[in-house]
Amino acid sequence: MALSTTQLMESLEESTDIVSWINDTLDPAESLALTDLDQHLNQLVSTLDLAAEDTSAELEHTIEDVSRGVPRLAYDLHFMKDGAVSLQSVLAQVTLRSRAAIPESTRAALDKLQMLDTIKTRMEAAREVLREAESWSTLELEVTSLLTEKSYAKAAERLSEASRSMAVFQNTPEYDPRKTLMVNLQNQLEAALSSALVAAINVHDLAACKNYLSIFTNIQRESEFRNYYFGSRRATVVAQWQDTRISDCDVPPEPNAPTLADFVPKFYANFLALLNVERTSIPSIFPDPAPTLSNMISSVLSALQPTFSQRLSSTLSHYGDSALKELIPIFRSTEEFASSVDKVMEKIRYSTVFSPMPESPNPDNPMGHRRRSSRLSMSWRTAPSRSTSSGLIASKSNMSVGDDLEWEQELFQPFLDLQVDYGTLERRLLDHALREIISSDTREAVADVDRARLLRERTVDVFSVTEESVTRCLAFTHGYGAVGLVRALDGFFQSFIDMWTAEVRTGSSTSSTPSSSDFVDLDYSPKDWAEIQLLLHLLSSGRAMFDRLGGFENKLRASLVQIATTFRMARTDPSNFFIASSKGESQLLEQSTLNSAELHALLDRVDPEPKVPAVGQPVTPLLVTTRDGVHSFAKACQLSLQEAILSPLRMHLASYASLPVWSTPGDAKSKKSGATANELHVPTFSLSPSETIHKVCDRLLDLPRLFDNYADDDALSFSLHTLPHIDPEILKTLSEHQSLVGLADPNVSPGHRRRQSLAAPPKLAPAPLDPEIVSSAWLSSLGHSLLRHLTTTVLPSIPSLTSSGAAQLSSDLGVPLDDRTRAKCRV
Repeated sequence: MALSTTQLMESLEESTDIVSWINDTLDPAESLALTDLDQHLNQLVSTLDLAAEDTSAELEHTIEDVSRGVPRLAYDLHFMKDGAVSLQSVLAQVTLRSRAAIPESTRAALDKLQMLDTIKTRMEAAREVLREAESWSTLELEVTSLLTEKSYAKAAERLSEASRSMAVFQNTPEYDPRKTLMVNLQNQLEAALSSALVAAINVHDLAACKNYLSIFTNIQRESEFRNYYFGSRRATVVAQWQDTRISDCDVPPEPNAPTLADFVPKFYANFLALLNVERTSIPSIFPDPAPTLSNMISSVLSALQPTFSQRLSSTLSHYGDSALKELIPIFRSTEEFASSVDKVMEKIRYSTVFSPMPESPNPDNPMGHRRRSSRLSMSWRTAPSRSTSSGLIASKSNMSVGDDLEWEQELFQPFLDLQVDYGTLERRLLDHALREIISSDTREAVADVDRARLLRERTVDVFSVTEESVTRCLAFTHGYGAVGLVRALDGFFQSFIDMWTAEVRTGSSTSSTPSSSDFVDLDYSPKDWAEIQLLLHLLSSGRAMFDRLGGFENKLRASLVQIATTFRMARTDPSNFFIASSKGESQLLEQSTLNSAELHALLDRVDPEPKVPAVGQPVTPLLVTTRDGVHSFAKACQLSLQEAILSPLRMHLASYASLPVWSTPGDAKSKKSGATANELHVPTFSLSPSETIHKVCDRLLDLPRLFDNYADDDALSFSLHTLPHIDPEILKTLSEHQSLVGLADPNVSPGHRRRQSLAAPPKLAPAPLDPEIVSSAWLSSLGHSLLRHLTTTVLPSIPSLTSSGAAQLSSDLGVPLDDRTRAKCRV
């Protein structure tokens, strides 16, 4: 049934989305034919046009009514103003008449009453001042007597009353002497109480401690009471830390002394036992149990000598490059301790919720808003001077739950600088492992070592070393050190590859002397064959290294995707989801330099925000420098292999520039001058190539047989784009080959596909190249390399060319020579 115009307008007014409204309106017409639907749309458009015209007309009427009413509104406002002025004048007259109506005697009596009331108020204020002055005159005697009688509570109450009256003497000459007297009397009371207070704390007399807290609160010394309490309760834990000798921190080390990694769990266990005891004791004494326990943890950490940071630095210096392995267990123990303490804090918060809050002993000065004494507490005189945020912990007695994070941040603060330097520590650890691998190579180095096999074995060792790097990054930085991890891995692999590249460039010794009877005519010596075999095997090892690098990079990318997912969840729900084990530790890492734009760029690169998935597109590799290093190693092997293959040809060309034919005089085609009449002149139609060029050409023609023999060897097909002087057309063919993404572009991983998943993309095995393409690429590169050697080294060494020599050179090269070419051949 069609809707009326009114109903359509009402539905349009209630709708928030015009597209949804059109769809809902046309929904009944879905089953209609296109012609009916078109009619329905035309009807709807016509209805909307009529409704728009009606609305426009009503709007014009409304504007016209408002225009007529605005001038009237101004008149009404003016009329109201005149009425208000008239009313003010009338009220003034009424006030005057009311005053005149009061008799003179009545008015005099009222004025006298007002004066008497003012006098009374001022006299009462003067009386209070006199009473305060009288009380101050006897204050010292009263407090001294109460202290002699050990009536400490009454003395504290008396001092509290006197303290409240200090405001009376503000800005008067009497203020400073009375302030000094107040502080002296408070010091006497604290000194009288200190011995008994310490004894009550030591025997764990909770009732006495609570009574002493009330006394200290009355004299504005609550912070000093907390210092006494914390100092006494933490003594055992602090003594354990200071008295224990640590083998990797203290110098000289004691025999059988534990390492810091072994000692820290024992220290934390003792510390946690103390906190479990205080969890039941503190609520019986203090009105704010949770903040008090948090302050106590901070006070213990601040009292440690040597500090936690100093012992961590000593551990770092002791272990050197391998220190990261020792720091991680200490850090894990700290996280486990923080988790246990967090449970204790949660329990003590429950005790606060379900227990009635004790009233403050001093209602006029509630806790959390007390003035600190102008004098340092006596308990601070014997404490070591420390510049720490916990020095005034007692002044934070009224803390919120968020303030409890102070102990967590102080607990993890010593690790923060080490976490910021994680990338450096990881690289030092990896380099240390690499030096150990190299040292084992030195011990095993003998004359008959197979270098290609050794490279494969050491590649396995190197990648095995890095398998725990991601685990260390997560354990020590919770993913914030991802940038340092990638840099450390990239530099580590690059160092390993550079060593082998330098060895290939400087040449390597070979003791095996294989020979092939099929290629006797190629003039290769047994040493040449051994060199060719070794370089082929090294190139094959480089390909295996590249494949292993791709698999490792996929695993690394998967780990970084998990880190990115964790960070994204923390950003989405920061109040309930923490990146680290606790909120305080997470805040420290979040505020550190590890949380950089470079980190988020890396995470966005490996796992961008979910949009339209780009399936089948290559992804920028993570270890770019390592990939370049592998291709540099392959290029070094290719150059050395080309030198080995072309060595016989270069030997033939070595004496080419010194052939006597270049300086032969006369015309090589007809020798008429100097001939006798009886000699028979034999015409010469063309010159044959020299014997040297003939041998070189024969060897070049035999090279395809060499590559046919190695057609199944995948080493030759690796990194073809690094071949020197390769034909651009062949390189273009390689680039267009579907499986040569990684070979044509060293910065793209072969077979890597982007997908929206936490798992690493599957590593697809590239399809093998056509052996003819590989042979063509190598033959093209070899030909261009030999031609370059001929044109840049051999031909410029020819001392001079006669016309006969030029003709011979033209025949050898297959092209006619002009004067300019002949000039280039001269020295």
